[in-house]
Amino acid sequence: MRIAILDDYQNAARRFADWDSLDAEVTVFGWPIGDRSEIARALAGYDVVVAMRERTKFDAEQLRLLPDLRLLVSTGTRNAAIDLAAAQAQGVIVTHTRYVSHPTSELTWALILAAARNLPAEERAVRTGGWQQSVGMSLHGKTLGVIGLGRLGSAVAKIGQAFGMNVVAWSQNLTAERAGEHGVTAVSKEELLSTSDVVTIHVLLSKRTRGLLGAEELALMKPGALLVNTSRGPIVDEKALLEALHAGAIRAALDVYDIEPLPADHPLRAAPNTVLTPHIGFVTDDEYRIFYGDAVENIAAYAAGAPIRVMTP
Repeated sequence: MRIAILDDYQNAARRFADWDSLDAEVTVFGWPIGDRSEIARALAGYDVVVAMRERTKFDAEQLRLLPDLRLLVSTGTRNAAIDLAAAQAQGVIVTHTRYVSHPTSELTWALILAAARNLPAEERAVRTGGWQQSVGMSLHGKTLGVIGLGRLGSAVAKIGQAFGMNVVAWSQNLTAERAGEHGVTAVSKEELLSTSDVVTIHVLLSKRTRGLLGAEELALMKPGALLVNTSRGPIVDEKALLEALHAGAIRAALDVYDIEPLPADHPLRAAPNTVLTPHIGFVTDDEYRIFYGDAVENIAAYAAGAPIRVMTP
């Protein structure tokens, strides 16, 4: 059995699981392989592929170019980049790993705090011989607007309450009763955007949420308010966001982007009023032990003829 581990940016897979327990040849790919044809050439002859989240797309055409593939393991519980129906039709078993949400909620607050207190600029100043550069924003008494009050959003809301913030929330199906269970006030999207000092996004990317925040929505935000996105880049219209940032209308703390890895010449890299991280919301030791440990379990179960954690269309 030949196993390919994809997109292991930190070269961490071997440290977080016992791959030697498998009777297999294991190859780690540390960076995106390339386009369809390059992926097909690189993965020719591999029976098993371990995909890191949605970094590599496995649509029907890509799967067709991988006739040797028998098992596709996706880290996390869902993967919109895999065409499950096409995989099933081709006889490829797709399995998932478990996932915990606390690393992303923690990074959300790291971004909020870094942006509120201008930590990147202050840290650079100290290292280059400077001193105090700015006046930060305190969070106590401010309003936190949470878009999406699911498992992750509710965890972020709870931390906001611990900081003494007033927390409001909106999503398309959120009820006042559900919000009240978390001590949060349900409001309209318009009210959330126009009253919140910090707006944080915690909804899944779907047809309904793609472009959820465009120019019209961003214009509703308070002057100088902070927009935080640790969910998916396309939920926010990128062109509209860049215009708002350059106009000084709002600030943004981003961990996710339309294109990942973010191209070296991407305009967001030079945009003002931003704190940027490279999609590391889930990148922690806890999460990686689960991801890669479960991946090894999934492969062993498949080899034994009893696949586990199977994903179906």
